[in-house]
Amino acid sequence: MSATVEHARTAIRPLRIAVVIGSTREGRFGPTVADWFVRQARLRDTMDVDVVDAGQVELPPTFGAATEHPSVAEATEKLSRADAFVVVTPEYNHSYPGTLKNLIDTLHTEWQAKPVGFVSYGGISGGLRAVEHLRPVFAELHAVTVRDSVALPNPWGRFDNTGDLIDVAGADTAAAVLLDQLTWWGEALRTARAVRPYGK
Repeated sequence: MSATVEHARTAIRPLRIAVVIGSTREGRFGPTVADWFVRQARLRDTMDVDVVDAGQVELPPTFGAATEHPSVAEATEKLSRADAFVVVTPEYNHSYPGTLKNLIDTLHTEWQAKPVGFVSYGGISGGLRAVEHLRPVFAELHAVTVRDSVALPNPWGRFDNTGDLIDVAGADTAAAVLLDQLTWWGEALRTARAVRPYGK
């Protein structure tokens, strides 16, 4: 099958996006941020959105240990079928949550040759230091991180009762830019993987 024909075939179906919620702390704010971003993505009929919540995945306490928990199988399936990812992460002590690292490392092959975008939140930096620590991690896993991200500084109290942002200027625009870049890379790499599986 020619690359042109394969591109036409894969471009017909929506791009599958997996939004990963990285925080697992009690009282965490991650689901609120993730719900807002998922709604932004679902405004596009060219996207099919899944959510993988690290707080709902029962990973083994020891890296590399075997696990048969259904939540791990479900997360693996969602990440495997995704064409692209968006990681929603807080900033903890100038970096990202350890539970997120455990998820990334445990399900490591699912990220390969796919793009990753970031939505971060935290104090005055908006979680950007967590994002900068995540970029080399995904590079090591043969994933491509897109340039632009969404950063939400001090987001607590800036969402209304419906989950919409009310006081973070430019967040919707930043989300649109991120989704545009994710779409370009997601479609390009999906076509490339179909023509030639990565690493072969």
